[in-house]
This record gives sequence, structure tokens and C-alpha cells, in this order.
Amino acid sequence: MLCEPFRYSVPEEKKAGSIVANVLKDLKVDVKELSARRAQLISKSSRQDFQLDPHSGNIILRDKIDREALCGLSDPCTLFSEILLENPVQFFKIEVQVEDVNDNSPIFSQNQFRFEIPEQTPINARFPLETAHDLDKGKNAIQNYILSTSEYFKLDIQSQNNGRKYSELLLAKPLDREVIPQFILTLEAVDGGIPRRTGTAQIIIDILDNNDNVPQFEQTVYKVQLMENSHPGSLVAKIKATDKDIGSNAHIIYTFSQAPADVLRSFRLNNHTGEITLVGKIDYEENHNYELSMKATDGGGLSAYCKVLVDIEDENDNAPEIIISSITNPLPENSPPETLVALFGIRDQDSGDNGRTTCSTEKNLPFILKLTENNYYQLVTQQPLDREQMSHYNITITAIDQGSPRLTSITVISIQLSDINDNPPMFERGFYNLHLRENNIPGLFIGSVHAADVDTEQNAKVTYSLLFGKIREEPTSSYISINSETGNLYAIRSIDYEDIQDFQVMVRAVDKGSPPLSSETMVRVLITDDNDNAPFILCPLQNSTSPSNDLVPRGAETGYLVTKVVAVDRDSGQNSWLSYQLLKATDPSLFTVGTQNGEVKTMRPVNIRDSFKHTLIVAVRDNGHPPQSASVTLRILLVDGFSDPYVKIMDNPKDEVPQEGDHTLTLYLIICLVAISSIFLLSVTVFIATKFQKRRKFLRSSHSASNFHVGPNLQEKCVDPNTRTSSQAYSYEVCLTDGSLSELEEEIYMLQAPGYESKKVDTVYKLNKAEAVSQKVEHLFRYGIEGSWVQELQG
Repeated sequence: MLCEPFRYSVPEEKKAGSIVANVLKDLKVDVKELSARRAQLISKSSRQDFQLDPHSGNIILRDKIDREALCGLSDPCTLFSEILLENPVQFFKIEVQVEDVNDNSPIFSQNQFRFEIPEQTPINARFPLETAHDLDKGKNAIQNYILSTSEYFKLDIQSQNNGRKYSELLLAKPLDREVIPQFILTLEAVDGGIPRRTGTAQIIIDILDNNDNVPQFEQTVYKVQLMENSHPGSLVAKIKATDKDIGSNAHIIYTFSQAPADVLRSFRLNNHTGEITLVGKIDYEENHNYELSMKATDGGGLSAYCKVLVDIEDENDNAPEIIISSITNPLPENSPPETLVALFGIRDQDSGDNGRTTCSTEKNLPFILKLTENNYYQLVTQQPLDREQMSHYNITITAIDQGSPRLTSITVISIQLSDINDNPPMFERGFYNLHLRENNIPGLFIGSVHAADVDTEQNAKVTYSLLFGKIREEPTSSYISINSETGNLYAIRSIDYEDIQDFQVMVRAVDKGSPPLSSETMVRVLITDDNDNAPFILCPLQNSTSPSNDLVPRGAETGYLVTKVVAVDRDSGQNSWLSYQLLKATDPSLFTVGTQNGEVKTMRPVNIRDSFKHTLIVAVRDNGHPPQSASVTLRILLVDGFSDPYVKIMDNPKDEVPQEGDHTLTLYLIICLVAISSIFLLSVTVFIATKFQKRRKFLRSSHSASNFHVGPNLQEKCVDPNTRTSSQAYSYEVCLTDGSLSELEEEIYMLQAPGYESKKVDTVYKLNKAEAVSQKVEHLFRYGIEGSWVQELQG
């Protein structure tokens, strides 16, 4: 808030470093507050004549001041400044008046002035005398003129419009050239200083012979207007005087009268035509007007006088100046609205509309300009800032005046935004899937996560950690670890795919800001299978104490199903795809093994010449890299009179002519096959519908089937999985050596549903424990019928 200005004074010519005044009392602050509020002394002009000592409150003179050089003819000579205090912002006007010292003597432009006055000049005729110039002002300026004593001439003192005094020579007594042809007088200019200073000039008056007509100007006062910065040579005015005399007494010469130095520098007079032209630069800011005293003298020495008043019109030749007082840089990005960013003022040396200015800045910026009561501009924030969107601003300040044409000044203020911790680290992905091969070595690198923070320096430094969790009732940290600096994940232990297929951990990223910010992501580690399990043969089970024998009738034809080798593999994918191969046989031409299903069939009809006892070695190999294998030994007996229920249907029934005794059995088999096929299709439809919902449970149950312990005394073949499909489901088939294909097949196909594998193996195991069972018990045992049915048969 601006109050009445503080006024001080200082005499000119005072040495630099002198104390002008102390502002503590006027500001009503102490030295400590003055320094804390960053007091500044701001000059209103381009010169900086004073400086403020914030430790004492003294205004100190920077350089010696010459009032005449500083203010010229202006009086009083006042220097304007302002004291700026911050927090809160306050302005105090300072006016320092430079007091004049009588350091200049009056000076005439010439040491000698000559007048020619004709005789018969009337009494009281006036003759203007040259005005002396004194650069001092006030009392130190010229106060009086003194003329040496003369009974013919007196001195009359007059004042101009601007207060300057000038003298005129007054004729007091008629002249007579024959009596006194010449007068020599002394004119003395006296100022009012202490001590007084004087300047003198000699006046020589020549008395001319009779010339009784004086030149006459058309106008006593000529008024003209001149635009500043007009080109040299421009016509300012033309004066004209006439004389009624003839001859030499009518020939007029024009000259300047009482012409100061600034007039002679700027204007030129044509002595013969009276044209006044411009020869120097005219600057409105230096002088607003000129007063030219003109003299017209005829050939007889008579003179007339007039004045030419030249008013200078201002031209818009000064662009506005932008003066920055203070800038806050860097600026915190969380600065609230109305935060002061910069304080500056606008100065234009022109006047009127040429000196009126407006200030603006770019649009769409989070800053706005506000004009204070003392015509200072404040650049303040108007909306929240975000360093991550814009880290710095180059703010263009434009000042335009109202002149014609308008002049513009542009200043760019560069503002940097300082960072605060307002952004949490962000992971590149919301979910990571990493892969780890089973049987890995501890400490193996799994993969890495990465989070980026758009803040800077400490606010952008990220550390990683695992959140507490459990994997199978064990802490997450016992399975996996993370490098806090890089985000690299490492396996702590070796993992078995058959034990665990995948696990999930939560990773947290925390920056080092204050307060710290964090984010989290889920990492899922998928265990990939290695071919680390050999195939396991379920049927037939190998028992050294009780070898298993398969019976084949002597009348068996080509394609007769002898038995079926069933094996499983605990691995998954192609590591569990099994193939069967006949490694060794007593008669390689009699038997063959199905590569995909493990079925052992006859390659040709059995004849009476074939050996009674045959031994086959069947190998089961998986599809892993490298592959693993297992083998089983089959013992086959060729018997005579083997009952019909044990005979398998041929692969090519079209070529076989049924025996007369087999019609009834064939009819039963066809009826059972139709019924079982219908039930099977319905079961498959239900199974496929539930398969996708229980896939994980089905996979686990599939693996658990391969882990069951099988009794050592199992004598016959049983229903079991053959191969894995692409969805890792087992396909089961039936090893038939006798019996029908009705209820037995239905029960076997039902064993494909999830959860039935253990039931089947349990039944086989129980039947294997029975040492003596009937033929029907063996028949049911072959097809894995529930143990409760076997007990009923045994009962």
C-alpha cells in the first residue's frame, strides 16, 4: 500500500558514499526486519544514483551528482525511487531533491557585443542585450545585471516567461554622433550565491548617421509546431521584416538574438531569407519547446526584434521497458494459486498515449498477470502445476504502448518447476507371467519386473520387495527372492513340476520420496515340465513270484487280441505321450504290439506247429527329450479247447464266417454294444461339459492315478489309461480275453470320469489279494468291476 512519499535532500557535488538519509524511522522497521524482508531501492529512471544499505537503513550516494548534468534547466531537480519490501510486498515512494550549489558563474556567449545606433534615435528606445547563462538554479542563478555608469544609457531588467531575467539597454538622452561617436560600456551579470559569482561582457555602441526608418516584422511572435525526430533540413519557420528606407538602409539582415547554445545546435537561420531550418536532433524527452529571439537589421543599422515559439510534438519513439524486480525460481510444483512468481514494472519515456502501456502474457498458461496500485505487475499462479507434464515454462511478457504506431517490448521469464513426490512407481505390466523349468538349480534367475517413476532424483528411485504370502503353507520367501534394486527374481529352491505347477507372488515397488509412494503387481511363475519320469506300467503288473500267463486258443485267427499293455507317465505334455514297441519275442512272426494303444494281437492264425509257450518283451517309451522307457515281460500259453467267451472279436469280421454255436453270443454282444455305445455317448457329452470347469482338478487326479501302489500279486490285465490327449486327459480302453461287452464296458467307460481312477485301481488291488477266485471273479477282475460285486460273487 503506497503512502505519502518520504522526502529527502542532498546537495550536489557531494562525494560518493555520503549518507543521504536513514529510512528506518520512516519505514517503522528495524534493521533485522529490513534485511529479512529483502529491502530493495528501485530507481524510477535508468540511472541508479543511490543504494540502500540493508544492514543500517542508510540511503548512500553511489556517485557524485552534478545537478546541472542531471536535470539541466529543470527546477526543482528531484530523483524518484521506491523502496520494495517483501513478505508481504510493500512499496514506499522516495523523493530526493538535489539542492543546487553555486558552482557555476554567469557566462555571456561573447565577451564583446557591438551595437550600431543611429543618431536621432528617440529617447527611451530599447535595445535588448545578450542574456548571460548560469547553470545554477534558484538563488544561485542570475539575479541582476549591472551596467557601467553612463548618462546616455540606462539598464532596464525584465523577466521572461520561464522566470529568467534579461536586460535591455534604454536610451536616456538623445544621441549626437558629432559629440560622441562611440560608447564603450561594461555589462555585469550577478548571481545570488554565496559567495556571489559574476560574468562580464563589453558593449560597444557605434552611433550611425541618420537612418530614420526601423525594420518592421510582420508578426511580433511566430508560433510553430515541430514533430520530434524531424529530418535535418526541415523548414521550421520563415520570418520576414520590411524597411521603408531605400538603398542600403533598406537591406535587411536576419540574425539570432539572445540565442542559447541548445538553439544554435538545433536550428540554422538564413540571414538573407529569414528561413529557420532544422540542423540537429529534436528530442521531446529532452526539451518540450524552444523560444527563438530573432533580429532584423537594415543597412543603416536599425534593428527590429521578434520571437519564434517552437512547440515540439511527441512522437512514439520509445518502446516500453520491462524492469524485473524479483523472480521466484525454481518454483515448487505444489505451489498454491496466487503464488507470486515474478514482480516487474513498465516504463515508457514518451508522454500521453505514447507513454500509456498495457502488459500481457501468453494464453493457456497456469499464470496470470495482476496490476498493483502502484502500477507494478505481479505474475502469479492461477491453477495447479504438474512438473511431470511441464517441467519448465518460458513465459513471454509483452508490453505495448498506445502510440501510433504502437511499440512493443518483449521479455522472456524462464521458470523451472521443482519436483515433489506426487507420483507412485508404475509397473510396466499389471500382471507378469514368468516361466521356470522344473528341477532348477537354487538361485536361478527367473525374470524381472520393472516399475518407472516419472518424478526425479530421490522421488524416482525405486526399490522392490515381496509381499508376505504363502505357497502350500510355506512362506513365499522360501520359494522366490527379489533384488531390491534391479527387480530381478530368483528361485530359492529346486521345484518339481509334479509337486507344483505354478504359484503367484505380489511384488511391491516403493520410491524414496517423502512420504514414499508405492504400487503392486502380481507375478505368476509357471513351472515347465522336464522329462524326469519314466513310464510306469500298470497292466500287466510284474511279479517275480507269481508270473502272469495269457491264454490263447490254438484256433485264434489273425488280429486276435491277446492282452493289452497299459502304462502311464507322471510327466505332462509330449513328455507323457507313450508309444509301445515289441523288443523281443519267442516267435516275432506270431505277435505284434499296437504302437499307440499297447494291444498285443496275433499277426497270423495260430497253428498246431506253434510252440506252446511264448515270451514277449514289450518296451514303453515316452516322447520327451531325451526319451525314457520301461519294459514288461509277457508270457503267453497256447491251449487247446479254450472256451468261447475268451475269444476276441476279429478286427475284420466281414471275412469271418460265424460258427453255428456263436450265434446267440454274437446277438448278445451286438445288443450290449448298442446299449453301451449309447450310454457312452451320453457320458462323453456330460464329461466334455464338465471338463472345462474342473480342468485343474482333473489334471491333479490324473497325476495321482500314476502314484498309486499296486499289489504285487496281480495276475491279470486291467482297464487303464493308454495315451494322453492334448488336454492331458487319459483315454482308457478295455483288455478283453473273455466275457461279454455289456455291463463290463459300461463300467469301464464310467471309469473315465474324474475321481474313478483310484476306485478302479483299488478294486484291482483288492481282487489281486484274493488267492482263489472263480472264473467269473477273474472275468470281472479283468474289467475292473467294483469290489462289492466281487464279494457277492465270492459269497
